[in-house]
Amino acid sequence: MLLIRFLIISICVLYIIRSLMRYLIPALFQSVINKAQQQAQQQQNYHNNNYQRQQNRPDGAVKVDYIPEGRKKGKLPDSAGEFVDYEEVK
Repeated sequence: MLLIRFLIISICVLYIIRSLMRYLIPALFQSVINKAQQQAQQQQNYHNNNYQRQQNRPDGAVKVDYIPEGRKKGKLPDSAGEFVDYEEVK
Protein backbone atom coordinates (compact mmCIF):
# COMPACT_ATOMS: atom_id res chain seq x y z
CA MET A 1 0.00 0.00 0.00
CA LEU A 2 2.84 2.38 0.90
CA LEU A 3 4.70 1.58 -2.32
CA ILE A 4 1.65 2.28 -4.48
CA ARG A 5 1.04 5.57 -2.69
CA PHE A 6 4.69 6.58 -3.22
CA LEU A 7 4.52 5.70 -6.92
CA ILE A 8 1.30 7.66 -7.45
CA ILE A 9 2.69 10.73 -5.68
CA SER A 10 5.99 10.45 -7.61
CA ILE A 11 4.20 10.19 -10.95
CA CYS A 12 2.00 13.19 -10.12
CA VAL A 13 4.98 15.30 -9.06
CA LEU A 14 6.94 14.37 -12.19
CA TYR A 15 3.93 15.17 -14.38
CA ILE A 16 3.53 18.59 -12.73
CA ILE A 17 7.25 19.36 -13.08
CA ARG A 18 7.19 18.30 -16.73
CA SER A 19 4.16 20.50 -17.41
CA LEU A 20 5.78 23.49 -15.74
CA MET A 21 9.05 23.01 -17.61
CA ARG A 22 7.18 23.04 -20.88
CA TYR A 23 6.42 26.74 -20.21
CA LEU A 24 9.41 27.79 -18.10
CA ILE A 25 12.24 26.59 -20.35
CA PRO A 26 11.12 28.54 -23.47
CA ALA A 27 10.66 31.67 -21.34
CA LEU A 28 14.14 31.20 -19.86
CA PHE A 29 15.71 30.73 -23.30
CA GLN A 30 13.85 33.78 -24.62
CA SER A 31 15.23 35.95 -21.82
CA VAL A 32 18.77 34.68 -22.48
CA ILE A 33 18.39 35.36 -26.21
CA ASN A 34 17.05 38.88 -25.56
CA LYS A 35 19.97 39.65 -23.26
CA ALA A 36 22.47 38.39 -25.85
CA GLN A 37 20.81 40.50 -28.56
CA GLN A 38 20.98 43.62 -26.37
CA GLN A 39 24.68 43.03 -25.68
CA ALA A 40 25.38 42.49 -29.38
CA GLN A 41 23.51 45.68 -30.25
CA GLN A 42 25.44 47.67 -27.62
CA GLN A 43 28.71 46.28 -28.97
CA GLN A 44 27.71 47.17 -32.52
CA ASN A 45 26.82 50.73 -31.47
CA TYR A 46 30.15 51.06 -29.63
CA HIS A 47 32.11 49.90 -32.69
CA ASN A 48 30.11 52.16 -35.01
CA ASN A 49 30.77 55.18 -32.77
CA ASN A 50 34.50 54.41 -32.69
CA TYR A 51 34.56 54.02 -36.47
CA GLN A 52 32.79 57.35 -36.94
CA ARG A 53 35.25 59.07 -34.59
CA GLN A 54 38.14 57.63 -36.57
CA GLN A 55 36.61 58.81 -39.84
CA ASN A 56 36.24 62.38 -38.50
CA ARG A 57 39.90 62.57 -37.47
CA PRO A 58 42.13 64.43 -39.95
CA ASP A 59 44.93 62.56 -41.72
CA GLY A 60 48.10 62.22 -39.68
CA ALA A 61 46.37 62.81 -36.33
CA VAL A 62 47.27 60.30 -33.63
CA LYS A 63 45.35 59.72 -30.44
CA VAL A 64 47.14 58.09 -27.50
CA ASP A 65 44.77 56.40 -25.06
CA TYR A 66 47.33 55.21 -22.52
CA ILE A 67 50.77 56.40 -21.51
CA PRO A 68 52.57 54.14 -19.02
CA GLU A 69 53.76 55.92 -15.87
CA GLY A 70 56.90 53.82 -15.37
CA ARG A 71 58.74 55.31 -18.34
CA LYS A 72 61.51 57.70 -17.26
CA LYS A 73 62.38 60.62 -19.46
CA GLY A 74 65.91 61.24 -20.61
CA LYS A 75 66.99 57.60 -20.42
CA LEU A 76 67.17 56.78 -24.14
CA PRO A 77 65.43 58.39 -27.07
CA ASP A 78 62.66 56.37 -28.72
CA SER A 79 64.66 56.22 -31.95
CA ALA A 80 67.51 54.35 -30.21
CA GLY A 81 65.53 51.10 -30.07
CA GLU A 82 66.29 48.14 -27.83
CA PHE A 83 69.83 46.85 -27.46
CA VAL A 84 70.72 43.26 -26.63
CA ASP A 85 74.14 42.34 -25.29
CA TYR A 86 75.71 39.48 -27.18
CA GLU A 87 79.08 37.79 -27.43
CA GLU A 88 80.46 36.85 -30.81
CA VAL A 89 81.70 33.25 -30.96
CA LYS A 90 84.40 32.38 -33.51
